[in-house]
This record gives sequence, C-alpha cells and structure tokens, in this order.
Amino acid sequence: MSEVLPGEDGPITGLPIFAAPPARHADDRATDGLATPPRRSIRDALAALPPSAPRDDPGLDWALVRSFRQQAAARLSEQVDDATTEAGRRAAGREIIAQLLDEHVRQAVTTGGATVGVDQQSVLARAVFDALFGLGRLQPLIDDPAVENIEVYGAEPVVVIDGDGRITRCPPVVESDDELIDMLTFLASRGGSGERTFSTASPSLHLHLHGGHRLAASGWTTHQPVVVIRRHRLVDIDLDDLVARGTLTPQAAAFLRAAVRSRHSIVVSGPMGAGKTTLTRALANEIDPEEKLGTIETEYELGLHHLHDRHRRIVAWEARPGSGERGPDGRAVGEITLDDLVYDALRMNLDRLIVGEVRGREVLPMFKAMQSGAGSLSTIHAHSARASVERLVTCAMEAGPRVSAEFAYRQIAQHVDLVVHVECRTLPDGDGDTVRRRRLVTEVVALEPGERGLPAVTDVFRLDPGGRLHPESVPSWLAAAAGSGS
Repeated sequence: MSEVLPGEDGPITGLPIFAAPPARHADDRATDGLATPPRRSIRDALAALPPSAPRDDPGLDWALVRSFRQQAAARLSEQVDDATTEAGRRAAGREIIAQLLDEHVRQAVTTGGATVGVDQQSVLARAVFDALFGLGRLQPLIDDPAVENIEVYGAEPVVVIDGDGRITRCPPVVESDDELIDMLTFLASRGGSGERTFSTASPSLHLHLHGGHRLAASGWTTHQPVVVIRRHRLVDIDLDDLVARGTLTPQAAAFLRAAVRSRHSIVVSGPMGAGKTTLTRALANEIDPEEKLGTIETEYELGLHHLHDRHRRIVAWEARPGSGERGPDGRAVGEITLDDLVYDALRMNLDRLIVGEVRGREVLPMFKAMQSGAGSLSTIHAHSARASVERLVTCAMEAGPRVSAEFAYRQIAQHVDLVVHVECRTLPDGDGDTVRRRRLVTEVVALEPGERGLPAVTDVFRLDPGGRLHPESVPSWLAAAAGSGS
C-alpha cells in the first residue's frame, strides 16, 4: 500500500508532530469531549517535540534547513515588529515553518521530486525552528543539562566541557567558516534586547541567549571565527544550596547571608569560569523578595528577573553597544552605557542596585551603585581577593585621566565592604581515584578605609591547611550583622 503524503489530503499541520498529545490526567480526558484527538496549535506541537533535532541525523538535509531558515526569517520580518513579544514572534515563526513545510511537500508531489517522510518532517520542523530561534545545530548541546561550556572553532569539531571539566568533541556544526559567520550575523540581527552588529567593523559579538546562557564570538580579528557559549546550569540557587555542594561552609554562608541582609556591598572575585556569577546569584537570592531590586549588566547574565518567587519587584537593565559610526562624543548611534542605565536606575525608587560583571570602566557605575549604601553586588576577574583591589583600580583608570588611582582607592575603601573569592579546583572524589572539579570559596576579606585613603584589608575567612574555609576575624562594623545571621 502506498504512503499517503500529507500534501495530498491536507496541510502539514495534519502531521503527527502537530497532533494532540495523550492526556496526562483522567480529568483532562473527561473535559475533551471529542471522539477524535483535537488538532493542537503549531506552537504546542513544536513544543512537544524532543528538545531539539539531532545534530548528526544522517537523514537531515542541513542545506534545506538553512534555506528554510532564510525564507522563514524573511517572512517573519514582514509579520512582526519591535512591539511583538518573544512569545508572539515564536508563535508566528511556528506558523511560517508549517507553511514552508506544507509548500515543500506539495511542490515535491506536484513535480515528482523526492518527498520527506512523516517522521523526518517532524525532525526537519524542529531543526528549522532551532535555526530560526535557537542555535541551529548547536541547540542539542544547549539543551543538555550536563554541558557547561561549548567552544566552536570554525568548521572543526565542537569542544564540549561538562560540569566536572571533562572535555569531549562532537561533530562540526557548520560546513565552513563562512557558514559560521552567517549564523553569527543572523544571531546578532535578532539579538534578544535589540539588534547587534557582527561585521568587519564590529568583529566581536556578545549576546545573552534564550534560557539565560551567554555567547561570545570573534571573527575577522581571529584566525577563524570562534564561538564560546557558557551555559548557566545553576540559576535558582541560594547559599544553602552552595553549602550542600561544598562551595562554602555553613558558618561562611551564615556570615554572608547576614552581610547581604544588613546591606553591605560585596564584590565576588575569581578567575574565568570559577563560578562568580553563580555565587552572586546565590547572594542576591538572600535579599528579601519584597525589596525593589535593580540589576544593570552589559549582557543579561544574572537572570534574577526570571526568578519571580525570589524577586517580586525587580527591574533588569541591559546596556546596548550601538552600531554604525561614532559621533563627536565617541559614542556609536544607539549606544546605551552602564552609566546611562545607572542614571535611570537611581530614579526608580530602588531599594538596592546590582551592577554585574566589571571588566573595565564599568567599575565607575559600580561605585555609584555602592555609594547609595543600600548593599550592592558585583563581580570581577582576579586571582585573589587582595588582587581584586588592584584590579578594580586598574579598571577605574581605564575611564581616562579624569579618574586617578587615589580616587579609585578611596572609592573602594569607602564603598566595598567585602570581597569573596571563588575558585574552581580539581579535587579527588570520595573513592580517592576519581577527580572532579569543585568550585570553592577560598577567602573572604573585609575592606575599611585605612591610612592615606587606601583600603585596609582584614581576613574574615581563609582556607586552613586541610582545605576547609576557616573563620579568622570579624570586623567591628560587621560584628552585629554576623550575630544576626547566626
């Protein structure tokens, strides 16, 4: 018996991928009242598919996927505008994908060309959706909860690093460097909170991805296009969770909780990939849910505005790099800096303001946020808690001659109360043979104004010879707070 093609008797929405799922509960079945399963919306149908199309499916025509993505993007741009929500864009995208697949099947039937089987159409539909709204052939890795870092080097095998630091290599996700450039250019054009540019004039790209992950890419200035994606595996997390993971001791957690709740400002330091953002989230999640909180970041990374139960009154800002030529003031058209956002934030009746990662002159907005005395949080790359002080000074002086080292030291001494340093170390597991990566808070120091305006540093917690975080002292100005958190 010959197979009945979807294009002969009905639209593509008649495929199993768009069919109603089995009811989860008896009550659901009772309320259906239908003799045959109802057709679900295309949105629900695509959502019911596996998390993503298999990257290495030998039967999937990736050239066809790219063609459909280009056609879908063109049609989508005609149907939506800047006011369309992300949910609205995705719903429209699902409709367009269904139309394209339906047209493809009908054309194949009419011309006698090769047809796509029902099962393969489901995989194809998801692959096009991933290419349009996700990361295309990278999407299965993005959806894998065990993956922490993804590295793409042109058309070479993809490097995947899991939470324990194990490195594996997966098949390439593009056929050429040009294809990767094309993918990144498309991602930049649909940037989450506004279009960004990836071109010879703007060869670096920084994006937050759907799900809160972070993408950094370089092209033209590197020997080949390179992409690094950092998956944030731990978002809804607090200090007790980090204690359970062995990142810090219960005593240190109680101390830090008291410091946060008593509105002391904290800088989290550490090398790249040490877990600074995760620790900052855990600290922020100790803030009273009813406090009105603001976050300011170059790219959304903390994701606190997605934790509605933990933060019920929150405003999250994200800077914009702008595009095109720079004006007389040195700023690109449409550029919105952290300084601009702090100016706005200070008029929003916030209880406290958090400035995300500090990599350069962003330290000045951080100082402004901390000057309010409401208890801010921030992160910085440094190899020790004490080194973070010098790093903050260096970052501040990147703002130009208007910022002196003396000014930077004075701001740090007056407005940074604690530095919490976290590292990622490879340690033996319980059996003594297996090694795994663990993120550890290795020191906590308190800062106070010292001689000549320099910050005086006091050890609060340090690792003892056995590798356990041990209390050293409690500064007088934190003694009351530490007692209230015990």
